[in-house]
Amino acid sequence: MRNVKKQAAGRASSRGLHFNTGNGPAMLPIDIGHPEYMGLIDPDAAFWSLVKKDRLAEALTSGGTFMKQYLRRREDLLAEINALRFGLAPSAVYFNPTDRCNLNCSYCYIPESLRQRGKTMTPERLVEALKILKRYFCRTLPKEARPQIVFHGAEPMIAREAVFAGIEAFAGDFRFGVQTNGTLFDDEAMAFLTSRGIGIGLSLDAHIDRIATRTRSTWGRASVFGKVVAAMEKLRDYPNFNVICTVTRENMRHLNAIVDFFHGLGAPVCMLNPVRCTRQGARDIRPADHQLSRYYLKALERTHELYRETGRKLIVANFANVLVSIVAPAARRLMCDISPCGGGRCFFAVSASGDLFPCSEFVGTKAFRGGNLFTGSIEEALESEAFKRVTGRRVEDIAPCKRCAVRHFCGSPCPAEAHEMNGGMDRPGAFCELYEDQVRYALRLIADGRHDAFLWEGWDKETTTTIDITSL
Repeated sequence: MRNVKKQAAGRASSRGLHFNTGNGPAMLPIDIGHPEYMGLIDPDAAFWSLVKKDRLAEALTSGGTFMKQYLRRREDLLAEINALRFGLAPSAVYFNPTDRCNLNCSYCYIPESLRQRGKTMTPERLVEALKILKRYFCRTLPKEARPQIVFHGAEPMIAREAVFAGIEAFAGDFRFGVQTNGTLFDDEAMAFLTSRGIGIGLSLDAHIDRIATRTRSTWGRASVFGKVVAAMEKLRDYPNFNVICTVTRENMRHLNAIVDFFHGLGAPVCMLNPVRCTRQGARDIRPADHQLSRYYLKALERTHELYRETGRKLIVANFANVLVSIVAPAARRLMCDISPCGGGRCFFAVSASGDLFPCSEFVGTKAFRGGNLFTGSIEEALESEAFKRVTGRRVEDIAPCKRCAVRHFCGSPCPAEAHEMNGGMDRPGAFCELYEDQVRYALRLIADGRHDAFLWEGWDKETTTTIDITSL
C-alpha cells in the first residue's frame, strides 16, 4: 500500500513549484522607474532581484535558473526576516531624564503640559535608574554586550548634572548618546561629551533662521538658530555627531539647500525625518506624500553630487536604513521601518518619572504606559497589554499594506502615528507613498551601482551573499 504523507492542516496540497500559485512564493514585478530594469520581490521573504525588462518572462518561468536558485534558499530568507521581526531582545533605551523643554516646537510629540511643568530627575534618581537597567540587561544580553542609552527629550540638557553623573558612573556598561536641541550646549558640556566619545545629535530644521524658526523656537517664539549653528561649528571634526531635520510643509522645498548647509558644516550624518503626525500641531504642517517625495529624492541626489565633488559623504541615515533593509536586511541600524517596529521589542523608553513606554512617541499617553522602572519590573512592562499592542502590530494585518510588495522594507510605520492620526493599530501611518518612492529609488541606485555612496562605511562588513543571480 502506498505511503502518503499527511497534508499539513490548513495547507494546500500544491508542492509550490510555481511562482504566484498554490504554495509557490509570490514574486511580484514592480516598476522602479529604470529604463532597463524591473524589480522582482517576494513580499513574504523580503527577497528582491533586478531583472532586465526583456527577460522578465524568463525569470518567472517555472523550472528556470532563477526559480531553482530561489526555491533552494527561500526558507533561509524567511527565517532571516522572521528573526529580525520576532527574535530580537531589547538592547537600547530612549531615556528622558526630564519631561521639560526650553523650546516649544510646533510638531513636538510630548504633551505641552509635560514640557512646561513635568518632572526632572535628580542625579541620584538617574543613577538608580541606570543601576536597574544594568541589572536587567545583565539578565537578558550576552556578557560582552554594551546596550545603548540615548538621553532624549524633551531637552536632556535641562537635566545636565544628572546626565553627566550617569555617564560617569556607567561609562563601561553602556554606549551613551545625547539628542539635544543644542541651545544649552556650552564649551564645558561639549568637552565632557566629546572627550568620552558620546554620540551627539543636534536638531535643526533649515539652513536659514527665517525658515528654521517657523517650527523650532522658544516658548516666547524667539529664534535659537544661531545657537544651534554655533554648536555645529564646534562639532565640525567630531565623528560621533549628527543632525536631525524634521521635514514639514515649511521646509520641504529647501531640502537641497539644507543638505548643502549640513555638508558645509561638516556633519557626517543627518536625518531628514518626515514629521511624526502624533499630535495635531504636527498634522497641521504635514506635507503631502507626493509633494514631499519630489523634494526628498532630489535632496538625496544632491548628497551624491556633494560626495562626487568633495569626496566626503553626508549620509541621510533614515534613507540609508531603507536602502540597507533591501541590500542586507540584518544590517539595518534603525528599527522603525520594519513590522513590528522596534518599540517595546528592540528598545523601550523611560520617562522622567520612571514610567515605561514602548517608544518615546508614546511618552505622556497613558494607554501605552506599561509600568514603572522603580515600582515594577521591566519584564512585566514588556509583557503588558500596553506594550503588546505595539509589538503585536503586524503589517500583514493592515490594509493596504498586507498586499504591498515592499511591506518589509517599510513596515507601515509608525504605530503611534497610526493610532493617533488614523484611529488604530490596524491602520497605516503617514507617508506611504514616500516610502514607496524611496524603495524604488533605492532599487534604481542598486541597478546603477551607486548605492555604496549612500551608505555608511563598512555597512557590509559582516554580511554574506545569500543568492548570487547574475544571468537575468
